Amino acid sequence: MEFYRTSVEEALDKADTTEKGLTSQQAQQRLERDGYNELKGKERTPTWKLIVENLRDPMVVVLLIASIVQIILGHVVEAGIIIFVLILNAIISVVQTRKAESSIEALRQMSAPEAKVLRDGARKSLPARELVVGDIIQLDAGDFVPADARLLTSESLKADEGMLTGESEAVEKHIRVIDEDSPIGDRKNMVFSGALIVYGRGTAVITGTGLNTEIGKIAGLIESAESKQTPLQRKLESFSKKLGVFILLLCILIFAVEAARIWFSADTVDTTAAILEALMFAVAVAVAAIPEALSSIVTIVLSAGTNKMARQHAIIRRLPAVESLGSTSVICTDKTGTLTQNKMTVVDYYLPDGSRDDFPDNPAEWSEGERKLVHIAVLCNDSNIDEEGKEMGDPTEVALIAFSNKKNKNYTEIRDSFPREAEIPFDSDRKLMSTVHTFDRQKMLLTKGGPDVLISRCTQVLLGEQVVPLDEEIRQRLYEANEDFSSRALRVLAYGYKIIPDHQTTVGIEDEQELILVGLTAMIDPPREAVYGSIEQSKRAGIRTIMITGDHKTTAQAIGRDIGLMDENDIAVTGQELDKMSDEELDRNLENISVYARVSPENKIRIVRAWQKKGKITAMTGDGVNDAPALKQADIGVAMGSGTDVAKDSAAMILTDDNFVSIVNAVSVGRTVFDNIKKSIAYLFAGNLGAIIAIIFALIMDWVNPFTAIQLLFINLANDSLPAISLGMEKEEPGVMDRKPRDINEGLFAGGTLRAVITRGIMIGAAVILSQYIGLQHSPEMSVAMAFTTLILARTLQTFAARSNVQSAIEAGLFSNKYVIGSVVLCFGLYGITLLPGVRGIFSIPDSFGVQEWAIATGLAAAALVLMELEKLIRRAASGDSRAQPHRSA
Repeated sequence: MEFYRTSVEEALDKADTTEKGLTSQQAQQRLERDGYNELKGKERTPTWKLIVENLRDPMVVVLLIASIVQIILGHVVEAGIIIFVLILNAIISVVQTRKAESSIEALRQMSAPEAKVLRDGARKSLPARELVVGDIIQLDAGDFVPADARLLTSESLKADEGMLTGESEAVEKHIRVIDEDSPIGDRKNMVFSGALIVYGRGTAVITGTGLNTEIGKIAGLIESAESKQTPLQRKLESFSKKLGVFILLLCILIFAVEAARIWFSADTVDTTAAILEALMFAVAVAVAAIPEALSSIVTIVLSAGTNKMARQHAIIRRLPAVESLGSTSVICTDKTGTLTQNKMTVVDYYLPDGSRDDFPDNPAEWSEGERKLVHIAVLCNDSNIDEEGKEMGDPTEVALIAFSNKKNKNYTEIRDSFPREAEIPFDSDRKLMSTVHTFDRQKMLLTKGGPDVLISRCTQVLLGEQVVPLDEEIRQRLYEANEDFSSRALRVLAYGYKIIPDHQTTVGIEDEQELILVGLTAMIDPPREAVYGSIEQSKRAGIRTIMITGDHKTTAQAIGRDIGLMDENDIAVTGQELDKMSDEELDRNLENISVYARVSPENKIRIVRAWQKKGKITAMTGDGVNDAPALKQADIGVAMGSGTDVAKDSAAMILTDDNFVSIVNAVSVGRTVFDNIKKSIAYLFAGNLGAIIAIIFALIMDWVNPFTAIQLLFINLANDSLPAISLGMEKEEPGVMDRKPRDINEGLFAGGTLRAVITRGIMIGAAVILSQYIGLQHSPEMSVAMAFTTLILARTLQTFAARSNVQSAIEAGLFSNKYVIGSVVLCFGLYGITLLPGVRGIFSIPDSFGVQEWAIATGLAAAALVLMELEKLIRRAASGDSRAQPHRSA
């Protein structure tokens, strides 16, 4: 029921109440019918169920089975380490899920705890949760609105509805009927649950409680919004299923071949022990092939990204958001405070003598008209800026005193020189404010207000140093200047004055006539300076920027064109125009719409879903309650640090400086993080592939198994994690923001990663095979020691090649990543432990394995690294690109 389109009498009738309010009996009946005035969220998924869901991942299942087999065979330590890693990953996931469920609770906390209500004909203070439709409430400055309500009376009432509309200015309220369909921000005869009354007083009849309020509708949207998996999560999930199946088949094959050899062998052996040993080796191959630390490594790399983003004013609440940012192809951004400074600023002025644009910075150079303009703007003004720079008052009035300060005339100096003697407060009906001051023993009435109203009340004009009649020619020039400012979406104020008798001590609205016009000022919330470059950088990076704002269409268009967000053929639409579009129409026009104005929460979530339907990874910024559903629906929700707790709880990232530039910087970090994650993945799987190639080759050639189970476990647990993590600390590669966002359907190993895995895996496998062959010339035991040494050293040295799929380690800066150097040194140290007396036997390294054998193994590992680096140079030369530029999805 659209109460804003009804009169006061009709609203009371529809709410089935009177101006005296409800009786306690009526209220109780409605409470039983409609329920309490509070928000209720859906039941949360039990923690145990969340943990089980995380443990159902195919790779996790394979590892759990392998761990159980190891425990049965007595390898408790190895099994314990794997289980610990899996449980840790599950706990992290559950904690992140629980954080994401806090939005509804934050909405509940926005409700007013108490309300002033008329019950049984008397004013009472009641808990807000007990209010019902038809209750009459009283609102005063400082009160939170306890429920949605239609105003019955309004005495200069102003409400801050920024949490619903996203706009920072308080809304002036009235009780008149609004005939046409209007968005929330234009329903000025209504007040909404959670809004703050900042000025005046009024009474209202409650029209909606609980989930039937505008905030309640948002709570419903938040719950209906889908939690999106990041591209990386989707790819890892898909890949893990395929890898799990492949490894199970491989282990079964290896075990079957080994078991067949044992069964049909003519040698006299303990068949049971040999079969168990073969089973243990098959399990070890599974553990070696699955990088069980992959999830932890990805988490650590993402965490490193969050630290870097935090230094650039972007706080990540959910780790996968780091990677999502790197995939972003559409940024839906708010205007106020994100693209703009969230600070009204005087940017132009006009005097009847034609002066404009260039207001002198030296007060001594001001003309009489400029001096009077500043005096009226500062004196007919209720705002202040304290010693700490905190601004208090209406943003428009704050802009006027800030303008005086900027022009080197401190506003307090003007106010001290000309104290206020009387005033006529601002009224939204007459759109004027007047104050009285004495200048050179002359008492003057100073007036500021809307140009149309004030100019019509002027009979004279200050032209240069003289007061002359306001003729039609000058009046026309003033209207033209006003229209010029308005066409640029500037907010315009006009200024006038008149001399009043010295004996007059009070003034009334009848005195605001026959004024002398001084001039006009024009102001706007200007774009942030750095936004221009960031919008251009986003375009180069293939990222589309869309403005979604609660502001008016003309203002939004003006800002959009100014900052380069709107191209020549782009259009702007309002929320009402969007409501009239079918989904098919929106889909057809989506690519051409760059600005959405006066939008509702439903509009925002619809826009995000429309872009996602086109396969675009979409980021959404916001700060108000109205933004929360879209923030949750978006692939990456970005809340403002100055915004509401509801927005922050719904978002994956928070900007501490509320700056669009920080989003673009975060995208750059996100792309680098994803590049680094792929480098870590390539490193892990290339090493594992090398080991599997050596195992399969030995199996085919009927050689002894090249590795023991303990060797494989040692390599996997000691040799994988540190180098992979160090690769996650790589710096940004050249041109990271000059390439298009990657396709969301692109595989995890696309863009050169699979080639790198196969190429490096083959080189590592070949080095190990050759090493084992040399060792076999001495003894089977020596061949195992040689293969183990070559594999661990080749995998370690591969870290240098894995730093880039295009640049060589030297081009990337041999010592530019200290973590890589540290991890390589540490891995060499861990390998050195296996050569110690007393430890050798555990790792099947015979005493005869000496410097010569170690040198051969090291040489083969180093040769594999050299070949990896040569392959990059040859491929670059073949493509005709001599530069060390990264591949599109390197």
